[in-house]
Amino acid sequence: MLIEGYDDGPLAAGESLLTRPGFWSNYLLEICAGGTGVGRPSPEWFGDDGADTEALSETLMDPDWWPVFRVPAAKGPGIVVVYRNLVGDYGTDYLLVPEGQGGVQQIAGWEGEPSGNGLPWPDLVKIADHPAPGAAGVDDCAARLLLTLPLLGDPDVSEGASERVSTSLIAVGAPQDTASSTADYLLTRLTNRSWHDPAWASPLSGGV
Repeated sequence: MLIEGYDDGPLAAGESLLTRPGFWSNYLLEICAGGTGVGRPSPEWFGDDGADTEALSETLMDPDWWPVFRVPAAKGPGIVVVYRNLVGDYGTDYLLVPEGQGGVQQIAGWEGEPSGNGLPWPDLVKIADHPAPGAAGVDDCAARLLLTLPLLGDPDVSEGASERVSTSLIAVGAPQDTASSTADYLLTRLTNRSWHDPAWASPLSGGV
């Protein structure tokens, strides 16, 4: 797999990992780091156990195999998530991919804390709800929303955001009885972090 700017990285399609036990806890627990409130976050919040989470972590962070998760959109730019498994420089990169698959732009990253510019909630929903027919990548709307959720850089989200995230969590295997509180926790952590200048405009404005 080739992505502009990652010529030396052993990139590989990672979409098959989405259904593996331990994936969503690995992916979303990073958001929870350092949080307080409803109890210490754990893999069980996402329907996983510690052993599965630890085992899949070794796969996701393998320096010889960098998983890539593609979220193409039917209209406008899509998102690509890259596990940048450089020894000594590990991180998760979020790339904006314009229509036509050229000129990718890194808009954000996670290395324990977010960097770059996030996206407002409406843009995440638009990307999630408009998969590109026939394009390689993730077409399940629940998984698409959760993959792009760490990009949320909006201090205010719509009234239905928590329910939407909760429904998506249940769809990927999170327990029904705790999905709502997990969704609230994730959104609280994300909306309390201001990533960008208030004057910053989303690169997707008028796009998807």
